[in-house]
Amino acid sequence: MGARTGAEFLAGLKDDREIWLGAERVENAATHPALSGAAQAIADVFDLQHQAADLCLVPDPETGEPINISHMIPRSRADLERRHKGLERIAEYSVGLMGRTPDYMNVTYAGFAGEQAIWGANGNEAGADHLVRYQKHIARADLSLTHAIVHQTVDRSRGGVPTGFDPVQLHKVADTDHGILVRGSRVLATLAPFSDEMAIYPAAPMPNADPSHALCFCIPMATPGLKLICRDSVSVASNKFDHPFSSRFDEQDAFVIFDDVEVPSDRVFIDGNLAVYNNVVRHGWYPNIMQQTMIRARVKLEFAWGLTTLMAEAIGDSQQRTIPMLGEIWTFAQLARATIRAGEADARDYGNGLWCCEEAPLMALRTALPRWFPRVNEIIRELGAHNLLTTPTARQLADPELRPLIDRYLSGAGSVDSERRARIFRLAWDFAGTALASRNEQYERFYLGSAGRNLTNAHLRANRERAMGLVERFLSEPT
Repeated sequence: MGARTGAEFLAGLKDDREIWLGAERVENAATHPALSGAAQAIADVFDLQHQAADLCLVPDPETGEPINISHMIPRSRADLERRHKGLERIAEYSVGLMGRTPDYMNVTYAGFAGEQAIWGANGNEAGADHLVRYQKHIARADLSLTHAIVHQTVDRSRGGVPTGFDPVQLHKVADTDHGILVRGSRVLATLAPFSDEMAIYPAAPMPNADPSHALCFCIPMATPGLKLICRDSVSVASNKFDHPFSSRFDEQDAFVIFDDVEVPSDRVFIDGNLAVYNNVVRHGWYPNIMQQTMIRARVKLEFAWGLTTLMAEAIGDSQQRTIPMLGEIWTFAQLARATIRAGEADARDYGNGLWCCEEAPLMALRTALPRWFPRVNEIIRELGAHNLLTTPTARQLADPELRPLIDRYLSGAGSVDSERRARIFRLAWDFAGTALASRNEQYERFYLGSAGRNLTNAHLRANRERAMGLVERFLSEPT
């Protein structure tokens, strides 16, 4: 079929999937009041790939049909640069506020398929073959995937992954005539209501786990026994003037329960093979997916700088304290840009012909973002002050009695009229102050691992040769 349209995507959401929002089982995410805005946003992303086909589409290497560039398996530095342009265009649609647009999982599985030999080690050749065929399927059917790769926290003193057998965590129950039966739970399925399939794959090694926990597979969202419990919605059923982000960019997050779910054999990529499970994410997964996530973050930082600059200009704020804060966000955005370019410039073959960015620069950027994004929100709220709360609505601006008064008392500096001022500060509040903003800040703090974990991994995985050489030169000098 090749690249889908938004209408085709929305039609695919109407099935028997079991998604719970509050006390209600959602019949159709495309029409539910709390979900329809985001459903339409993802539909817009599918339409975008046709509107910007020169950036977002490439021919399938075997069939020639157009597929999203995020499905491409990079085989050179030029491929990564080409993919960069498409990923950037997708991120621009939501200015980075939607962290799990379908390209995230597309890039993930393209990277997995590009490392077939690693997945096929230790007797897992059949699983690796299933995975490669599945990656071609999602590219050609242009599916939207969610994932749940984190183990549910019950008792943190027991660690973040299973030790031995833990019945709460996702595990295999039995073999069936057609596949395997699984039971348990996982978190956190972002984009779940707007996905065609659910992906389970390793996030971190579990060296002391029972092999029944070592699972990797993908299943349709309507698979019997698959239950998704959504967090409280932060979507606002409103217009794009009053709530420019909250009306359409709540991508949702769900707790996942596998209540005796049967997974077909050809959808199983790891079945109890701990050696493979513990090894596959140590190679190309991180440097591959980090290109997508860091491009998204950079777009978001660039938007934040542009927004805060307009906030200051709208009210003529050039105070001594203001300009350095604008420069702070600009610095974040430029450091993100330079870091991504460094990772791409030093890209290399990670094995089997899969090209990924150099990991170290992107790892450094990832460790900084959990501090940068909360600081950006802090700056927006500090610069905005009471102006974030004096923003007339679209209906108030349309009222013939109120509008002249609003124009008189709520205009901005220079030529900034009341409507533009309201738009600017409503954008700012929805970015940094609403329930959606709070959820997004939490997301930025913890996606791809916590800040502490990433700092630890960065230090432990870093190449020490040059740094140690600089030090040893002085330590070895004669007295």
